[in-house]
Amino acid sequence: MTVAFSPLRHVTHAAWRCGDTGVGDRAIPEETAIAFTFNRLTYAVMMATPADLEDFGVGFSLSEGVISGPDEIENIEIVPGADGIEVRMWITEPRLDAFTARRRYLVGPTGCGLCGVESLAEAMRAPPKIVSDFCVSADAIAGAIATMSVGQRLNRQTHAVHAAAYWEPGRGIVALREDVGRHNALDKLAGALARSGTKASGGAVLLTSRVSVELIQKAAVLGAPVVAAISAPTALAVRFAEQAGITLAAVARDDGFEIFTHRHRIVGDSAEHVA
Repeated sequence: MTVAFSPLRHVTHAAWRCGDTGVGDRAIPEETAIAFTFNRLTYAVMMATPADLEDFGVGFSLSEGVISGPDEIENIEIVPGADGIEVRMWITEPRLDAFTARRRYLVGPTGCGLCGVESLAEAMRAPPKIVSDFCVSADAIAGAIATMSVGQRLNRQTHAVHAAAYWEPGRGIVALREDVGRHNALDKLAGALARSGTKASGGAVLLTSRVSVELIQKAAVLGAPVVAAISAPTALAVRFAEQAGITLAAVARDDGFEIFTHRHRIVGDSAEHVA
């Protein structure tokens, strides 16, 4: 069941502009503690925009490897509390056994934290390998990025949130999600695609943020052959995109963008149509 929360609030503020002062009203995004639990076992707490929480729960579960598909979640319950919101998920018995063992191992003895070396290995886990003959024109990618602003309703009001979108030739923007956190936005997108049965293998993931390694790892789990972003990537993100077989385009501006890995998928003609 979908529970609606307000993703923004209006506040009054004093402003100083051009040497003058005044009082105004501004819409700002909400940031809420979101706890993910599986069969009443807490896994993580994220600070996020309280919107599209079912998508967030499914996408986060997929990117973390708790589940391999949305059908392994039997039920999702959104439970508001005094200090935040719990996304309460019930997963199938085989997944619960694996999750319980993993959670017990990661927690470890008192003082162990996330068990040091194992945590580093988890952070640097190799991404899935993308094998795809998908190709797209440079003009189509540039046009797709330009169309993102149409769907960024929350950002138009607040100018303070990130967006992640999935685009396909001939279909345009298939889904778009927003959040104060760039990782959260991509998890929400992953959940939206999984819940609708949409595969990301025939298009591009579009990002309004810089590209860190976690975003490449999440895009690889999605199976996206192309990632295009407005801001620059980190060096580690480029290395992981190369390893994953992902075409990474970034630093998108009005006059074009830069391609960092697997350039063969983006061609210079204008054959593709942006819906």
